[in-house]
Amino acid sequence: MDEHSIKEVSVPDADLNDGEFMLGQPAIVCRWRLSNKTLPLENRHLRALGARHTRTRRVQKELVAWAKQHIEWTLGDGAAANPDGVLMMIVDTEGRAAMSVGPYEELEDTRLAALCARADLARREAEEVGVAPEALWLASEGTLIREGAPGMVPAGAVSLVTDLAKTMGIHIKYVDDLLEKVQGRRIDFDEAFLVSDEHGVVPASDFSGPEGRRFSEGYERLLERAKKK
Repeated sequence: MDEHSIKEVSVPDADLNDGEFMLGQPAIVCRWRLSNKTLPLENRHLRALGARHTRTRRVQKELVAWAKQHIEWTLGDGAAANPDGVLMMIVDTEGRAAMSVGPYEELEDTRLAALCARADLARREAEEVGVAPEALWLASEGTLIREGAPGMVPAGAVSLVTDLAKTMGIHIKYVDDLLEKVQGRRIDFDEAFLVSDEHGVVPASDFSGPEGRRFSEGYERLLERAKKK
């Protein structure tokens, strides 16, 4: 993509004033997990939102500010029926945005093949918008392995796991083409788990282990703390 061709996303006056508008073709779709009508990873999600772009437009700080304001309004009005649901934000190709709250649905298939398929879709999304909402992680002999490079902008949940790993002194190794190597059995690992803005930390049912469970339990404790507020 030619960076000079990217424009900034603007938020139309109709959106800022809660006026009616017709949402166009979705360009960016974010799904963020709620707990007790709150968004525990709000700041992390907003930082990742600011790093996203469409094919022709870059998310501007005004849209991030709009999102921050509308998160409070949307949760206040729409989360009563789904306090532990999912907040969805959509930005269309013209920069118009909308939010809604819906129920959370657990993943039915958590086998490694299914998690790889989700991670592959997320990687393709990152090629379009700059940030992958989900990523596959591996654990091998005390080291965590993830795709990409240290300078990549992570999604909210990925940034959480990255910071937790650093706090615990766990080394993170970045590997190119990780999914292809996993699917082609060209990399050794003990565990695999998905890190997702919507689903948190999901250990692969056929490659689970202590590291994945530790991060999954840590994420669940974060949600539980929000429920006690």
